[in-house]
Amino acid sequence: MPPVLITAEKLTKQFTSRPLFSGLDFAISEGDHIGLVGPNGSGKSTLLKILAGIEQPDSGTRSVRKRLRVGYVPQDPVFTPGKSVEEVLEDALGHHDPRPISITLGKTGFTDRTLATETLSGGWRKRLAIACELVKEPDVLLLDEPTNHLDVEGILWLETMLKSEPEAFVVVSHDRYFLENIARRMIELNRVYPEGLFQSDGTYSEFLEKRDELLRNEAAYQETLANLVRKEIDWLRRGPKARTTKAKARIQSAGKLIDELDESRDRARVSTAKIDFNASERKTKRLLAGKNLRKRDLFSGLDLLLTPGARLGVLGPNGSGKTTLLRVIIGEIEPDEGTIEKADRLRVVYFEQNRESLDPTLTLKRALAPEGDSVLYQDRSIHVASWAKRFLFRPEQLETSVSKLSGGEKARIVMARLMLQPADLLVLDEPTNDLDIPTLDVLEESLLEFPGALVLVTHDRYLLDRVSTQILALDGRGGAEYFSDYGQWEWSAGDLARAREQNPAREEKKPAGEVARAPKRSRLGYMEQRELAAIEENVQAAEERLDAARVAAEDPKIASDAAALQERFAELAAAQDAVDRLYARWAELDSKS
Repeated sequence: MPPVLITAEKLTKQFTSRPLFSGLDFAISEGDHIGLVGPNGSGKSTLLKILAGIEQPDSGTRSVRKRLRVGYVPQDPVFTPGKSVEEVLEDALGHHDPRPISITLGKTGFTDRTLATETLSGGWRKRLAIACELVKEPDVLLLDEPTNHLDVEGILWLETMLKSEPEAFVVVSHDRYFLENIARRMIELNRVYPEGLFQSDGTYSEFLEKRDELLRNEAAYQETLANLVRKEIDWLRRGPKARTTKAKARIQSAGKLIDELDESRDRARVSTAKIDFNASERKTKRLLAGKNLRKRDLFSGLDLLLTPGARLGVLGPNGSGKTTLLRVIIGEIEPDEGTIEKADRLRVVYFEQNRESLDPTLTLKRALAPEGDSVLYQDRSIHVASWAKRFLFRPEQLETSVSKLSGGEKARIVMARLMLQPADLLVLDEPTNDLDIPTLDVLEESLLEFPGALVLVTHDRYLLDRVSTQILALDGRGGAEYFSDYGQWEWSAGDLARAREQNPAREEKKPAGEVARAPKRSRLGYMEQRELAAIEENVQAAEERLDAARVAAEDPKIASDAAALQERFAELAAAQDAVDRLYARWAELDSKS
């Protein structure tokens, strides 16, 4: 058994009359790569703060190994204004030591250490928050929603980083592909379980299988218990003589069975938000068409056609123009070139990434129902308390200020408001931020059933893969290209990287709007057979070069030499790229064989 780093015993935390969690027991050991999931409001973020020592439990104990270094990355990091990236890392480290700062900046992708924190995008602020903990070389790293605000490239970087360091980590995330790729153990915090949580070793998909089996067994046990209770109730109704000791014992036993059944049923009640966008049901075949669109240097020569049932997923690195494109589509800004034609009286519903339309001074009641005590949904009047319940809000929350609600709760408010508007076209900019997995499942089903057109920007690769009928990829350099699905884009991105490396002079840019064709699979040719036979040896040699490059980059003799550090880290990055390309090529040849 690996050494235990943190032990949690009988942890209980309560903010209202109802506890977040009660009597939790688990441990974090060396080498643990843990994914922590659970519905919104189950206490995941609070539990992470308790494990980090930032908050104290109401009861129970947190024990840590002597001299254990614990790193904690919050959901929304805050940095001192006016400081550079390097200065922020110096503050995190507590003293000036150029070697670990340079190494950490290289690992996290910062090439300019003088950048002011105010100029960083949400994704780079998240990277900086991670860097602030990595520089301290933690034994355990606790990360709360680290994929929020990261683009797909940033998420892939984080996956790679977590596979090599730190030794142990706990990640709160709702990104299902991310969890599948990084977790070797899963913990779900949920009241449906008698102990308040469910743990399983293995990947996220293996966790889902084990959890389903457990819940099926629980349902079977509940049915057996219900049958026993029915028999005991029948016996009680017949009026047993309570004078005998035996009759008294059975009456007490019946009472315990009834209490146990009530507790089991209470735990089994799972509430999920009810998301159902209000479609206009119009029959127009052509809702929106864009021709030869250009906006600054973000995209150019872009053609768009949105029809009922079309679900366009938009991909691209941070700053590539995804939100700008959405604003062009909804008519908030004009393209520099090109034209957009919209169907007559086109009704567009827009979910904004930053939820700026939410007034933080409003109460939940006024945010959900601005003009009274009810809302009109699909020609039916619904009281605001019932409408709030549909989105998992409790009646006592109606007078709570929006500013005091969580990110997931604010996202549900925006969803509730959008559902009141009949739509021909849904335009959603990062709607998945802060939503828990059960709500994501409901959102996914609603988008699949929506009969109008959809344009979706999200970093949730699972949702993008399931929902989209076509992918539009922006490259951040003015290029735009269509793909049939996320898998084809992923394959093409890897193939393009390999092609550029092998022959950069022959790189050609496809016209925007041209749909890439998936490559035909074929058996290995003679040269490919020889390549496959030698690839394992080549990988081993490349990994040895990577190890040597890493040692060279961490040489303390060059810690204060900026030019030498830059050169060594460039060599390290090139060595890492070579290893990645070989593994990708190995997988490609293996699949063809």
